[in-house]
Order: sequence, then C-alpha cells, then structure tokens
Amino acid sequence: MWQEEGFRGYMRGNGINCIRIVPYSAVQFTTYEQLKKLFTAGGTKDLDTPTRLLSGALAGITSVCTTYPLDLVRSRLSIATASLPHDVVPTPVASTLASATQSAKQALTSAYHTSAVVLEKAGSSVSAYTKEELTIWGMTKKIMREEGGVKALYRGMAATSAGVAPYVGINFAAYEFLRGVITPPGQTSVPRKLLCGALAGSISQTLTYPFDVLRRKMQVTGMKNQAIGVKYNGALHALVTIARTEGIQGLYRGLWPNLLKVAPSIATSFFTYELVKDFLLS
Repeated sequence: MWQEEGFRGYMRGNGINCIRIVPYSAVQFTTYEQLKKLFTAGGTKDLDTPTRLLSGALAGITSVCTTYPLDLVRSRLSIATASLPHDVVPTPVASTLASATQSAKQALTSAYHTSAVVLEKAGSSVSAYTKEELTIWGMTKKIMREEGGVKALYRGMAATSAGVAPYVGINFAAYEFLRGVITPPGQTSVPRKLLCGALAGSISQTLTYPFDVLRRKMQVTGMKNQAIGVKYNGALHALVTIARTEGIQGLYRGLWPNLLKVAPSIATSFFTYELVKDFLLS
C-alpha cells in the first residue's frame, strides 16, 4: 500500500470515518452519563457493575441506531476501493504489480474475515465503480437504488446492535473498574489513564469479536459484484456458515490487527472524554 499509494493510502476512507465517529461518540458518552444519573437517582446511589453494563449496552445501541447508515457506507467504500481492478501492462514491473494485487487481496481477506479462495474466484468478476459511486453520497445512492431503498442502509443493524451492546457495556464497566485500580487518588498520570482505556478496549473487543465479524459480513453481503463471496440470509446463517466452513477460529479472524487499532483508539477516546468533561465542569 505504501509503495502504490503512499501515506494517502493509509488515510483512505478516514473522512467518512470522522464524520461518523463524531456523532457516534457524542451520542454514546452522553447517553451513558445520562443513564448513570438515572440509575443512581442523580448520584445518590452507588453504580454497581450490572448497572454499568446495562448503561453501556443501552448507550452502545443508541449510538449504533443513530449513525448506522454512515457505518454501512464506510464499509462499502472500503471494500469497493480495495477491490478495484488494477490495469497491469506487459512490462518488467508486471509481476511486481501482480504480487501487490495478491497482497492486497490477502489484506482484504484479513480485514473482512473472508476466504482467500472466494476472493480469487471473484477477482475476475469485480465490476468497476464509477467515480461518483466512490463518494459518500454516491455510494449511499447506489445502495438505495440497487438494494431496496432506505431500509438497505440499515442492513445488518440488528447483528451490529447485538454485538455493540455487550462490547460497549463491557468497555465502560471495565474502564470504570480499571480506573479505580490503576489510577487511585494521587496516581492519575496520563500514561495510567491511557492504560485504563487501552486495557478496557482490548478486553471488550476480545470478548465480543465474533459479533464484529458478523457485522462486517452482513454489511457487505448485499454488494452486487459479490467480491466478498457468499451472500448470507441473515446473521444466524452467517454465523452457522462461518463456523461450518472456517471453524471457530473463523470467528476470530483478524483479531490481532484489530486490537492494534482498538487499544490506542479506546485509550485516546476515554482520555479525551475525561479531559473535555473536566474542562466543561470546571
């Protein structure tokens, strides 16, 4: 990717991700804080672990329902740009480009938990997208036009919500617990705060990762070019198919690369939230 696209290649799709993450995080943290106040009667009662889990789960579901179309379009744009055919000319660098294309397919396999064999079979049938369709609004219109209108923008939302609820619930509960252990009074340095978020994110992601696999599968199953292979009839069908064809390990494909992203992401997210919250309250 660095050789073919440079630094811009690593930032591809980050625009829509930023557009999505702002309302997603705002809704999630705000909902969690409001639910904490509700369940503790305005702070007059202690918040136990089950209540933290419930508050986080409801906050996660609320944020998903609010921003899901953007998440779907983001996933479609990622897979569409990654599977664009390369024009290879008969020159001495042709073999190098072919090797790069194969590497890109393998990377796509890891990111979207897809069998490499399926991608090889689909490689020759990947249809090109127009320049307009590779934009946020263009991809949104394409999904609505080809897959059943507005409801297509919510394909896989049930599976996503089912995965996000325990993920966010465990995330908040683990963070609150770790904060009491790692950052006791007088030991609230920045590295300690970041460590709390990184550990909380890693724990919650590991425990709920199979739901993330199902989310990605459901989000791309409606693509017309079928570059991702099998079209699933629902989350349960996807779960059974993955378990049967790839085994239990198929539900954890790509976990390690994902943890490399989640740990610093959640650490930064919680740290920034606490920083802004303290600033606003002061």
